[in-house]
Amino acid sequence: MFSKAMMRGGLAGIAFLLIAGCAQQMPFAAKKSVDDAPPDLVALRAVAPGIRQSMRYAGRHNFMGRPVAGYEAPECWLSRRAADSLAAVQQELDGYGLRLRVFDCYRPQSAVNDFVRWGKDLSDQKNKDMYYPRVPKSELFKRGYIAEKSGHSRGSTVDLGLDVADSLLARKQVRGPLADGIAVDMGTPFDLFDEQSHTDNADQSPDVQHNRRWLRALMQRHGWRNLPEEWWHYTLQDEPYPDRYFDIPVRKAP
Repeated sequence: MFSKAMMRGGLAGIAFLLIAGCAQQMPFAAKKSVDDAPPDLVALRAVAPGIRQSMRYAGRHNFMGRPVAGYEAPECWLSRRAADSLAAVQQELDGYGLRLRVFDCYRPQSAVNDFVRWGKDLSDQKNKDMYYPRVPKSELFKRGYIAEKSGHSRGSTVDLGLDVADSLLARKQVRGPLADGIAVDMGTPFDLFDEQSHTDNADQSPDVQHNRRWLRALMQRHGWRNLPEEWWHYTLQDEPYPDRYFDIPVRKAP
């Protein structure tokens, strides 16, 4: 085992080399999962600066109501392959007057562990009305809303929605109330633990059903698969680390 001092020194050295050689590669080594090689994670803003970021777990606007462990900065990191693919998605969206907005990207295992601790504390239900009004907190694990492992920790899963950049162009693709700068109507907010968030929920309006299907078709064209229980959740089908879970803190890009 390495001492904390050795780990700090090693991380600092890695950071210096990576910043000097490739300023946008993530300057932190991964904890061991399957092997010791660090993942090739990049800052999304360096690859696709037009994608908007609302990194919910770095602040208080989330189901826990506080910053989540492991998020030291509101920054989206992804595997290089996933970041390049999202850049291609945004390039297509530019012609439709739309922009991606990401809510969560790479998620360290320490954050997942924090979710689990929160889920087991049944006394903390201060955000129940906003995020899980129809689900008892005691059933969040059983229903799959919280788990001890997350695809996000592999670096190629992202939670996202759509914003309107040009309402005249956007209305040719998506439906509902559209104005520049607002989110496309997806029926529920991000992270609502409810069947209403299922991508193919038939109780949603025709406009919402269209928008969800349209987003899914767009992402599928670029190699992403949707989690049926969450309209916002996508994983790159050809992800580079399908069997590894990383625990690198999310930090500000250099």
